[in-house]
Amino acid sequence: AEKKFDRKVDIAFVNYGGIRYYIPKGEITIEKIFELMPFDNLIVLQELSGKVLQQFLDKMAERDGWPISGLRMAIKNKKAINVFINDKPLDENAAYIVANTDYIANGGDDCEMLRGIKQINKGYLFRDALIEYIISLNKQGKTIDTKTDNRIVYAN
Repeated sequence: AEKKFDRKVDIAFVNYGGIRYYIPKGEITIEKIFELMPFDNLIVLQELSGKVLQQFLDKMAERDGWPISGLRMAIKNKKAINVFINDKPLDENAAYIVANTDYIANGGDDCEMLRGIKQINKGYLFRDALIEYIISLNKQGKTIDTKTDNRIVYAN
C-alpha cells in the first residue's frame, strides 16, 4: 500500500472473511491466490482518529482479532487493550493512516464506524498486491516463511 499510494501507512488489516482458503507449502500459483482471495476487494487508505480506531479494534476483538500489521494489542473481555502502534501507545487524539479493504472501509463485517470516512482509492486490488508481493519474493530468490509474532495476545 505504501508503494502504490506513495504514503506512509501506520496499520494494515484484512478480515478473515476475505480469506477463503489456505496456501499449503509449495509452489504458489495464481489459481491458489484466487482461491485464497476470491473477492475483488480494493485496498483503500483512511485517516482514522485514535478514538475511531479504538472502536474498530474493539469490533475486531469481539471476533478474536484479524490479521494485522503495524500494531500490537491484547484482547480482554472481547475488547482491545494495551494497543501499540509503531511501538507507541494508541493516542485517541492522534490520526492514523490505515490500509484496509474497501469492503471493510464501507462498513462491511459490522464496521459501521468506518463508513463515511474519506477513502483514498487507486483501484488496486488486494489480490493483485499479494500476487505482486509473491512475484517480488520469487525474483529475489526468497520464500514465504510463516511465524507467529504475537501481534495479538489474549489477556483473559
